[in-house]
Amino acid sequence: MNAAQLLVGFKPTPVDLLGVNDRITRIKSRSIKSEAKLQGLQMALNMIDLTTLEGADTPNKVRQLCYKAMHPHDQMNGIPTVAAVCVFPTLVRTAKEALKGSNVKVAAVSTYFPSGQSTIEIKLRETQYAIGEGADEIDMVISRREFLQGNFEYVLDQIIQIKQLCHKNKVRLKVILETGEIGSLDEVRKASDIALLANPDFIKTSTGKIGQAANMQVTLVMLQAIWDHYQKTGVQVGMKPAGGISDAKSALHYLMIVKEVLGPEWLSNKWFRFGASRLANDVLMQLAKQESGVYQAPQYFSKD
Repeated sequence: MNAAQLLVGFKPTPVDLLGVNDRITRIKSRSIKSEAKLQGLQMALNMIDLTTLEGADTPNKVRQLCYKAMHPHDQMNGIPTVAAVCVFPTLVRTAKEALKGSNVKVAAVSTYFPSGQSTIEIKLRETQYAIGEGADEIDMVISRREFLQGNFEYVLDQIIQIKQLCHKNKVRLKVILETGEIGSLDEVRKASDIALLANPDFIKTSTGKIGQAANMQVTLVMLQAIWDHYQKTGVQVGMKPAGGISDAKSALHYLMIVKEVLGPEWLSNKWFRFGASRLANDVLMQLAKQESGVYQAPQYFSKD
């Protein structure tokens, strides 16, 4: 089906703001036992997409990040790798070579990241280039300009075209909404529902390039949209909150939200990711504390 057909009868789902805030408050108030905390920290580490998306990125910086992705802490045995390394398309080949032999995926941002202000032809060429360089995953941005103007068919059509290209090449697709530019939670839910009509592999909160990034309220609304979509279609879609998540305690709260809304089937890096490079070091500090009983100093952890 095309975008126009998928949008026939589309009605936005209103968000219960008080209900969202109450649920977040209850989750944050819960205590976590030591054994569950250790399991959650290891799970969170394995769900992180280590990311470098700066104009000054170099092959050596990407190789260093890839080493950390495979060896988060050389002195800690038995800890998992992260899920993926996310880079610009021009550095995909470097990352792919550095990660050879590991289970760590290479993700590439695409579709004129972070603005999305370009034509579909350019977006498709950029995505094809990233796939040709070896990307396992594509993180695309939607056109917020068109969404805010109410041109939902345009937005959905671009997602469908990028998804078709990705799935033709057996590459997974994450759709970035950039929720900080979209506005209210009602608009976040609307954008989520529209993106989900295309059945992408993930929906994602943010690019990390604006001040307002992921938060638990936005994530909860997007998770609820995923659940409703799953109930209607049977299609499982993943979730990736990105930007601004830097401490292990918050990561554990996010995992609790996922389990409560979607269930344990979503608690793997196949269906849930953190776009939060700074989070890795805090998770590692907490894991070291669980293992030794004391915190290690920050200098024991590499800077990303």
